[in-house]
This record gives sequence, C-alpha cells and structure tokens, in this order.
Amino acid sequence: MSTTLMLGVLAGAILSGTSLLYATLGETIVERSGLVNLGLEGILLIGASVGFSVTAVTGNAWLGLGAAAAAGCLANLLFGWLVVTRKANQLASGLALMFFGFGVSALVGAPHVGAVIVGLPKWRPAWLGAQSWVQATTLFNYDLLTWLAIPAALLVWWCLFRTRWGLGVRAVGESPGAAFASGRNPAALQFQALSAGGLLGGLAGAHLSLSLTLTWAEYMTAGRGFIAIALVIFSKWNPLRAVAGALLFGGAEALQLQLQARGSLISPFLLDMTPYLLTLLVLLAWGGARRLAAPASLGRTFYGSD
Repeated sequence: MSTTLMLGVLAGAILSGTSLLYATLGETIVERSGLVNLGLEGILLIGASVGFSVTAVTGNAWLGLGAAAAAGCLANLLFGWLVVTRKANQLASGLALMFFGFGVSALVGAPHVGAVIVGLPKWRPAWLGAQSWVQATTLFNYDLLTWLAIPAALLVWWCLFRTRWGLGVRAVGESPGAAFASGRNPAALQFQALSAGGLLGGLAGAHLSLSLTLTWAEYMTAGRGFIAIALVIFSKWNPLRAVAGALLFGGAEALQLQLQARGSLISPFLLDMTPYLLTLLVLLAWGGARRLAAPASLGRTFYGSD
C-alpha cells in the first residue's frame, strides 16, 4: 500500500469514523440504562435532514447543528415515551422509530435536495499544515465535531464511570429493581440517558450532511445506525473502546472509496459491501464473548415504579 493511499485512508477513516463514534457514544449511554434502541438509523436520518434543511434556509451551519441535536433528542424522547412510559416492546418500538425517521427525514429534506450549502468550517493547526507530508492530504483538516470526537468519548466515559449520575444509569441497566429500591427513579434516569443519546445521534447525522457530504439524499446514512449498534457490542459498552471501533469501520469505508477512486479491478459492489461485511464478522467473532459485558437488564421492561 502506497504512502499516499495510506494517508488518504487514515484521513478518510477519521472523517468517516466521526459520525459513527458520536452515534456509538449515544447508543452506549442508552444501552447502559437498559434500553435497546434499534431506531438509531432513523435518529441519524432525522439529524442529517434537519441539520441540512436549517443550514440551507438560514445559511448558518451552527444553527443547523443545534437543530439536528434537538431533533435527535426529541425523537429519542418519543421512543422513551413508548418503551419507558407505555411499556411497549423495545425492539418493535425501535424499528417503528427507524421507519418514522425514514419518513420524517424524506419530508423535511425534500425541498432541499440539490441545495448548495456552506458546511461546518474546517481547521488545521498551522504547524501541522506546514508539514510536507500533510499538505497534499486532507489529514488534520477537520471540522469542530471531528476535533472534539475523542474528547467527547472521554467525557462520556467520565460521566458513566466517574459520576453519581453514571453510577445511577449503570445501576438501572444492571437491575432497575435494585436501583428503585435504593431510592433512584429508573424512568427518570432512562429518559436522561435517552436525551443524551438522542443529542449525540442528532450530531452524528448532522456531521454526515454538514461536513462529510455537504448534501442531502434520502437514506444517505446507508445503515450507519446499525453499524453503530454493532460497535457498541464490539466496544464492550465502553466509550473509550468505541474510538478504535469507529476508526476501524471508518477505515473500511475510506479504503473502499480510495480503491474505487484509483480504478481498482475489484468489483465496486464488492467494495461497497466491505463495511457491512466487517460488521457481520465482528458480530460473529465478538458477539458471544461480549455477552457477559452487556448490562444485565438490557432490553427488559421494568414495571416496579408504577
């Protein structure tokens, strides 16, 4: 593999992995509270469409970013109303949220298909830009969300494992009955986790449309929500391990794009399959070993606080 190709894959892995990392961090918080949200794909689409539409109307990408975060949060709260308040089945509700996201995003984004926007500004430190091996690539020339991705993972880890709030969230995920008996409100903690997860999911979707592609197209997430759910399993529900997973999957996507751009003889359809094939291999290789790491009450409905 040539140096140019390696640098291109690395730059693409960081940029493509950013949205995956934010989505994975959000889902990790949600699953740590004992909920499984299969509607993450819909959350990403809502964030991407709302962020792009607001940016196209206002000309301000930061307003679009804030609107996307708020939209993702509201969508996750709708999921919470279904599964926490109304005690609906989590898997069915997640799939319903996904299809709801398909429809809402198509409706919101339809007037802005083909619109031209100025996305999130990119910045590269001057001392890095002066390096000859960096100048010919997009390496280290990233938007604010990308620069904040690893600090965000550290913050989520600290909140989950070093704060009383995080202890409460993890306690609810392990045993909501015990958490309730100790004086905690499982429903309130789950709604808080869903709010944080939806906010991060909205940011992940907005990053796709406001930084990675600078355009809107229906179903543009192309299964990234499900890849993020697989990454939660891969990372053993640990936000710091999610960084490596996001880079791995982002690198797979970047590699297939680089190979296609260089006219590789490998079928482009086979190359397009690479990230999803990697997802299946990860679940096959790591799923059983990670089972004991999952929150004990993941996916179960708790009735004790009624």
